[in-house]
Amino acid sequence: MTFTLNTKIYGYQCDVYGHLNNANYLQLYEAARAEALTEMELPVAKLLQIGIMLFIIKIEIEYKKAVELEDNITIKSKIIHNDRLKAIWEQEIYNSAGERCSTAKVTGVYVTDGKPTRISKEMQNFFEKYVTNSL
Repeated sequence: MTFTLNTKIYGYQCDVYGHLNNANYLQLYEAARAEALTEMELPVAKLLQIGIMLFIIKIEIEYKKAVELEDNITIKSKIIHNDRLKAIWEQEIYNSAGERCSTAKVTGVYVTDGKPTRISKEMQNFFEKYVTNSL
């Protein structure tokens, strides 16, 4: 399943060249994953209530084309792997012309009480419903 988040790029998110600052790609990708969890009806707050956190342990971002000031972008997110210990997401940012501007591969580990933990088989099955092939 592909999750989609649409948003606009504002001046405070840009560098002196009028391009989306590289640090803000991380924030946009994070927001898109949070929205995807909400669409799954398992938002971050609910995960916290049941004692599960998802800590990012690795993120790889490839910048392909600059995202411009005031552009309306689309962020697409998919879970491409999930097991009882970790999840791997693929994400892409597209500009308003439909051009792919950035790709990210994000690995998160499930954490309880500050330590990596294996989620229950039921929780794994829940996430498995959303796992799809690469974008």
